[in-house]
Amino acid sequence: MKNGIRLAALGGVILTGALALSACGSDDNANVDPSAAPADGNCVEATVNAAGSSAQKNAIDEWIKNYTANCAGAVLNYNPSGSGAGIEAFNGKQASFAGSDSALKPEEATAAQTRCAGNTALNLPMVVGPVAVAYNLEGVDGLQLSPVTLAKIFAGEIKKWNDPAIAADNPDAKLPDEAITTVHRADESGTTDNFTKYLTAVAPDVWKFEGGKVWTAPGGQGGTKSDGVTTLIKQSKGAIGYVEMSYAENAALSTVKVQNGAGEFTELTAESASKTIAGAEVTGTGNDLALKIDYATKTPGAYPIVLVTYEIACEKGLTGPEGEFVKSFLTYTASDAGQAALEGLGYAPLPQEIITKVRASVEAIAVS
Repeated sequence: MKNGIRLAALGGVILTGALALSACGSDDNANVDPSAAPADGNCVEATVNAAGSSAQKNAIDEWIKNYTANCAGAVLNYNPSGSGAGIEAFNGKQASFAGSDSALKPEEATAAQTRCAGNTALNLPMVVGPVAVAYNLEGVDGLQLSPVTLAKIFAGEIKKWNDPAIAADNPDAKLPDEAITTVHRADESGTTDNFTKYLTAVAPDVWKFEGGKVWTAPGGQGGTKSDGVTTLIKQSKGAIGYVEMSYAENAALSTVKVQNGAGEFTELTAESASKTIAGAEVTGTGNDLALKIDYATKTPGAYPIVLVTYEIACEKGLTGPEGEFVKSFLTYTASDAGQAALEGLGYAPLPQEIITKVRASVEAIAVS
């Protein structure tokens, strides 16, 4: 990896709302765990823009803090604009790589191939983001929901918390005669894409709405980005919504124990989410590592609602310091130190068999 390369600010590139990360540089270095930083020599001094998933924002912030602590002059502006906006920015050459909670759709992959000068854009799993079903219901702890009950709630078929279906899932709970307010993402979101994929897979007789990054079911309240959903749940009595685990933890929200394919009501933890990812199938070819998640997993102890956050990057086609920076940064995020830095941030570790493949794919990125 080359050292000491400096890239001038990308001419004409403006990312609205881009996160100013200079504060994550030397000023914060006193808080950096040396074991979580990249090894000496594995850095590139440059300024690069990236955009996308807000679910991985906390991970990116931590990685930037650690990376820049060991690489003065390296600046990454990450705009957590959402997965859809991030892919648009990447394909429009406004971002050097994108964060996305879903692998590229065929039409997105075609556009990405053009962006990468005719080469493949890789889906690189980098962060496991367990999706919490968070709720605000006074006096009810440890709420349990089966897949069908959960689907009926978000489909608007179950409207009160003391509905017999919820009571059947929670025989020991005292449920109030209170209206349910569902909360979903108002913007295009990979979290929505994964949550609706889960509902489609496990409750097809109930959940018949169109999937994708846009919420299409009627009713409920929409919140913008993960922060907006979290705020709505926290402020609304009787609310239930879906949000990436780290946001639920940071807001101290109660989370639902979701029934998996083995019939267990499973608490959301990093470990229980990782068990589901371990059973994912790699559907990409070559160095592309798009994954297919088994949402009906029967693995004992597995929490079934998870998303994999990818970094979308050109396998070939990036040049000079920009390309060197992307490869260097992703080499760090996939390293033992990079993955260890996510502990305590509400993410689950990538299973060893997957992270090994990710490292090989990052190594294969060719910069001209």
